[in-house]
Amino acid sequence: MRKLLYLLLFIVPNICLAQVTITGKVINSNDKNPVANASVFLNNAIVGDKTADDGAFTLRNVKPGQYTLIVTIVGYETYSLSLMAGTKDVALPEISLTPKTIMLQEVSIKPDPNRLRNYNDFKRLFLGTSANAQLCKILNPDVVYVDFDTKTGILSASSGDDFIEVENKALGYLIKYKLTKFSYEPKGVFYYEGISVFEELKGGRAQKRKWEKQRTIAYLGSPMHFLRSVIADQITRDGFQVLRLTRKPNPDYQEGKMGNNNYKYIQSLYTKPPLIASDFAKRTDQTDLFALGFSDCLYIIYTKKREETDLSVYHPLDIPNHPVTILSFDEPYAFFDRNGIIVNPHSVIFEGDWAKSHMAELLPVDYAPEKANEK
Repeated sequence: MRKLLYLLLFIVPNICLAQVTITGKVINSNDKNPVANASVFLNNAIVGDKTADDGAFTLRNVKPGQYTLIVTIVGYETYSLSLMAGTKDVALPEISLTPKTIMLQEVSIKPDPNRLRNYNDFKRLFLGTSANAQLCKILNPDVVYVDFDTKTGILSASSGDDFIEVENKALGYLIKYKLTKFSYEPKGVFYYEGISVFEELKGGRAQKRKWEKQRTIAYLGSPMHFLRSVIADQITRDGFQVLRLTRKPNPDYQEGKMGNNNYKYIQSLYTKPPLIASDFAKRTDQTDLFALGFSDCLYIIYTKKREETDLSVYHPLDIPNHPVTILSFDEPYAFFDRNGIIVNPHSVIFEGDWAKSHMAELLPVDYAPEKANEK
């Protein structure tokens, strides 16, 4: 990741562009023969296809934006390509897949007596505990490999070469998610990553209207909404207020001890003046890639929703009961693209509202709410 930064915030005009088509062909890198029935999709989007007998594929109705194209099929290494969809159709050069070298080893399979408990813990963390999560179902739980390390207390999981199929009846999606990394540590640090493709569930007109309403609710105030607002330099208009939060460890903190004065951090929130986008977001030297960085924590309030006070985050009495997220940095910068997606998610930690959003609130990167609902 190149680190040359410009000090001016890049403003992207909010315009509507025509949808485009992406075409290509997939071949075997060894014998140059076409690879049929490979899955080709835009990662975390709602566009996908299977290769035909001649290896050809067509991705239709692609909205303008930055994407990662994924090609995957059993027996081959997964292929990925970053691309930008603009106003013209895209014809890609031939994509060569490398066959996997499989080393067969003797495996001793023992039943895990804690499988059900560990899987249920994974499902609760992966889907979340929101009202949306109650309407989500993992259709193929057998593809999830889950493990709990009794020494470290870390719960980990993956789906190998398979895709976890999540039916989300709250938002109207079938999400196929190849889980490459999942971990939950005893201190509450939760992280997962993978590749996915979305499909629309079938439903009548009334059902689709309901899904669209629920999608808009999930979008408004989300990280995707916030980062798109940052790029367009309209965070205030879109209902966000960003403040500076300073922290230092509390030397008297005792982990696990209950008590009103047993705080992990000594914190100060600066309510005036509020931060503007150029205080924490910058353009990079790479086209359509932006950098989020701040010396302290970002205290992000979404003022167009109200909720009960969230006791999991620092919430002074003079702050109204709006959703609050504390964003802290593990790396100097979190980089994000024009779709509002952080490309190095391990660089930041969310606490509060955004930390509650799991698979049940996940939207495709090419999602755009109806304009009438954004006002």
